Amino acid sequence: MYAKKSLGQNFIHDKNFIKKLSDLIITDLDSFILEVGPGHGALTNELLKKEYKKFIAIEKDDDLINELKNFENKNKNFELIHGDALEIDYTKLFKNNTVITGNLPFNISSQLLIKWLFNNDWPPFYNKMYLMFQKEVGERIIASSGSKKYGRISVIAQSRCEIKKLLTADSSIFSPKPKVDGVVLEFVPHMKYENIDITLLEKIVKKSFSQRRKKIKSNLKGFESALEKNNIDINLRAEDLTVLDYCNITTTSKKLLTN
Repeated sequence: MYAKKSLGQNFIHDKNFIKKLSDLIITDLDSFILEVGPGHGALTNELLKKEYKKFIAIEKDDDLINELKNFENKNKNFELIHGDALEIDYTKLFKNNTVITGNLPFNISSQLLIKWLFNNDWPPFYNKMYLMFQKEVGERIIASSGSKKYGRISVIAQSRCEIKKLLTADSSIFSPKPKVDGVVLEFVPHMKYENIDITLLEKIVKKSFSQRRKKIKSNLKGFESALEKNNIDINLRAEDLTVLDYCNITTTSKKLLTN
């Protein structure tokens, strides 16, 4: 079956890569596995060999559902959900100890990540996420302050999780072959900024990076008091501030707004 460009589908056909990725995903008998975009079930087939309590796979493509139902028929602890991953309330499906994985459709990968990072309860329902992104997007997610690739997604993701690169996926392992390589990142939720107002943080970061060449004093008008209280040099640019800086500005701003 042909991949659908409208759904951002790029199926992995390299069995060695699938095995390598599966080996990096750690589960136990208390784990809930969530796979987004199983496609033809190449990774699903490997993950089902692991220990788990329940396995839920979410697939939007109508044409793949019947093929994937074979997994449901053969495994009593496997559930297939036919739906849009962006519209699902995951907190109703999972409470804790969940491992999220998937060769995410490239066209919605960032949106899905933001959805999971904006989970209202922190720590969230998942213990780890093993996710595929376009290489360029992955590099932005793990970029450090001072880098040209450092931006909004870097700060939001790193304020919530410890992130590391696990694998590079050459474009040749996909069908159809995309124009770019992929990268698999591991996300482990941390508690460094557990009480952070993530919505306010996102607002501050978005304003900061709205015009990258301008200085913070121009982009963060209205937040001068928070910058001053945290000894932030107002002549710096958005990319010069660390994740900690942004979280401190957010926490101070929240206090100033509520007092």
